[in-house]
Amino acid sequence: MSEKPEPDVILASASSSRAQLLENAGISVRILPAAVDEDEIKHSMRGAGAPATDTAVTLAELKATRISNQNPGSFVIGADQILECNDIWFDKPIDMAHAKAHLMSLRGKTHVLANAVCVAKGGTILWHHVNQAHLTLQNSDEDFIDAYLAAAGEAVLSSVGAYQLEGLGAHLFSRIDGDFFSILGLPLLPLLDFLRGHKIGLSS
Repeated sequence: MSEKPEPDVILASASSSRAQLLENAGISVRILPAAVDEDEIKHSMRGAGAPATDTAVTLAELKATRISNQNPGSFVIGADQILECNDIWFDKPIDMAHAKAHLMSLRGKTHVLANAVCVAKGGTILWHHVNQAHLTLQNSDEDFIDAYLAAAGEAVLSSVGAYQLEGLGAHLFSRIDGDFFSILGLPLLPLLDFLRGHKIGLSS
């Protein structure tokens, strides 16, 4: 008797780091980014006084349900992350000049990363998880930031805040309080626990 195949899992995100985290953990996923106007939603919720965490949850759930409605038999993972520093929300930089501006603004300060992940099936949210990480950048001088950006290259443009903690970006920080995987873009450990409960991934 053949083993029953694992359920289909979809990642509703174009993030290569999220996909890599899942792949490294042995979770096979299809990549189907959701067409969501994140800027408009952030602007609307920000204007209504919503906290960054609630906005991250809304975006994660919207991404997951949108793809889930199109693929009702699959488990769909949605995730989002918002960086907030001194009541300012930061997005991914659009070019290297913006990346430098972000790092110059964040240096010597502690900022918060609001992280949200959820799983939907049949258009319904089955589970979600939120957390926050607090990160403090060293008060690096401009030459150091220029050297970092030159060495790291345009890969920083895929990272909110223009840093990549798993690589050269570690040099930018003096303190980190929070879950490492969440900082990389996905609260992996609680997500894996949920998936194992649905016979996805390593079985107990």
